[in-house]
Amino acid sequence: MDESSFSNLPTSHLLGSVPSVINEEKKSSYAAPEASMQNFSPNNGSGRGYQTLEAPAESFEQQPPNNWKGVFNISSYRQYFNVDTDVVINRLISSFHPTAGDFFNKIEANPDLYGLIWITTTLVFMLSCFGNFATYLMQKHTDGTTTWSFDVGYVNVAAFGIYGYAIAVPMAFYFLLQYLGSNASLIRFWCMWGYSLSIFMPTAFLLLIPVEFLRWIIILITGTASSCFVALNLRSYIEGENDLTIIVIAAFLLQMALSIFIKVWFFP
Repeated sequence: MDESSFSNLPTSHLLGSVPSVINEEKKSSYAAPEASMQNFSPNNGSGRGYQTLEAPAESFEQQPPNNWKGVFNISSYRQYFNVDTDVVINRLISSFHPTAGDFFNKIEANPDLYGLIWITTTLVFMLSCFGNFATYLMQKHTDGTTTWSFDVGYVNVAAFGIYGYAIAVPMAFYFLLQYLGSNASLIRFWCMWGYSLSIFMPTAFLLLIPVEFLRWIIILITGTASSCFVALNLRSYIEGENDLTIIVIAAFLLQMALSIFIKVWFFP
């Protein structure tokens, strides 16, 4: 039998048969339709449209308490302790220059309460310890036969006097200036009055000298420097407003009264 006759037999009906020739024209091409992106306007509250989710903006700056509820919130005062060592040292150095009168300009961006608490607490312990030690030296200098005992009452008096002065006096001036129509800031007043007490810390060392005349000279110089620091900075703060000279004089006299109180009570 001729082999060519077998090649003409139809084989498409056989199972598993594969055609030898594929017609390219019969290929069907399928193209995916282009995806059309539809933009939805954000929902402005008028309908139920698509709304984009955005991450909430972070704000690390604490705002000062504006009501009585914020006054008793500890987190409201966090920003007033956001200072480093360099800032505190620079402000301490500024407090030893009483005639500059620019302390409020230096703390305008970031007034702190750290200096107030640290300085007053340190001063309380220094006055309590050095006051007792000074009485011991004076007693041994005059009469070495008498016995000496530590006076714990110095701690109570120092805490009540220093803390009370540093908190109550700035508050009094704040409310007084508010009453007179001045735009005062209680936090800045606390900061300034707190740093004004820093000069009394090295003075406590010098007052250990068992010579009464030198003690009075030291405390008067210190009191004058601290009083000038408070008065000149307060005058620059309220400058341009009504005549408030009496307020500046009152601040000067109160600071001098504090220095005399320290001398008379703790270093008699």
